[in-house]
Amino acid sequence: MVMNKNILALAYLGDSVYEIYVRSHLLACGIQKVNDLQKEAVHYVSASAQDRFLKKMIDAQFLCKEELEIVYRARNHKVNHKPKNASIIAYKNATGLEALIGVLFLEKKTKRLDEIMNYIIRGE
Repeated sequence: MVMNKNILALAYLGDSVYEIYVRSHLLACGIQKVNDLQKEAVHYVSASAQDRFLKKMIDAQFLCKEELEIVYRARNHKVNHKPKNASIIAYKNATGLEALIGVLFLEKKTKRLDEIMNYIIRGE
């Protein structure tokens, strides 16, 4: 069962899946130069950006109860280090979002994963 896995390991996987969605989107937008891709990706993949997207989804009641439980479980996990470029709260929220993405990926809930990533990337 997916939820028996370490929540930070799920966030680690979710970070990779999230990054693939963002990079695919940016390439589809026609951005070709790697430096330009990296500059644009930061608008999506930084902890502060992920924090902002998560808060927007929570405010819009876009996430179901089970998804919020995953987010909160990861968000409340003890952090043993201080993030470099974000507040602790933003970092924890980003970890929660990444954990949710990781869970959806492992559970093969592709449709819901697509819905969440489209909400983030396209503002839908």
